[in-house]
Amino acid sequence: MHEAEENRQREHDAATRIQSWFRACKVRAYVRNEYLCSCFYGVTPPPFCRVSRQTSRHHLHKKAIIIQKIWRGFTARAHFRQTVKAAYFIMKMNFYNDVAVRIQRTWRGFFVRKYIHNFYARKKYLEQVCWKNEHIRRELDELEELQKRERNCLEMMKEQTAKVYKAHRLHHLMSTKQCPGVFNSPFRPAPHEMELLLRQVKYEAPTRLVPRYRDCHVGMPDSAAPSFPGNLGSPWIKTTRTCFSCKPMLPPIVNKKQQDLFREPGEVWQQFVNYPELMLRLQTSYKHLEEAQNQQ
Repeated sequence: MHEAEENRQREHDAATRIQSWFRACKVRAYVRNEYLCSCFYGVTPPPFCRVSRQTSRHHLHKKAIIIQKIWRGFTARAHFRQTVKAAYFIMKMNFYNDVAVRIQRTWRGFFVRKYIHNFYARKKYLEQVCWKNEHIRRELDELEELQKRERNCLEMMKEQTAKVYKAHRLHHLMSTKQCPGVFNSPFRPAPHEMELLLRQVKYEAPTRLVPRYRDCHVGMPDSAAPSFPGNLGSPWIKTTRTCFSCKPMLPPIVNKKQQDLFREPGEVWQQFVNYPELMLRLQTSYKHLEEAQNQQ
């Protein structure tokens, strides 16, 4: 039943299509004959009037071209007007955008300079930084000059100490009433500086000996060198001889033994045996005196 209905619908559509095509051909032929007869004869053509197919086709082609030309011109002008409107709108929007950007740029620059990055505040800050830098540089220059003077003073003190030490070492070369010294030549108009220094210093024997075989460098100060009062130390005297060829200094004449920090065990035991009360008194507590006063 369903297939029969489909076949009937299909046949009906085909018949409708054939009828529409035939009627369209019939109407077009009638219209063409009527139009051509009216153009050539000026009257309505009879049903039997026939015009050559070639002439009618040429005439219809020309008229179709005219109709197409008019229509295409109309559509082109409408499209051109629409294009001009769109271009004018775009140009106007671009102009408005440029003006808006210029206004925004001016306002943002003013706002930033006034409230965010103040130009005058930044300028004042930079001036203060420059002033502070100059002040610090001036202080650093003064500190450098002070340190330089201190270094020069220290070097002068070292030189003076070396001269004093040398004078202590060469004190035996000082002039006497009977014999002039090495530094007090009769051919000099005035005594030498070392001669004056020798007269000022006082001879003192060294307190320590220098080891004979000691690995040392010539010209360098050493803690084992003998020291004298009144100087910062006793630097070595510069000489071309090595440490192995230097003669050791003689010990002092006085043989009295210096007292050390701790006493000898035998001496402590002898004191404990001879003076037991003293040792017991030392072993009492530090509150012994207060306790004795309280008892009295």
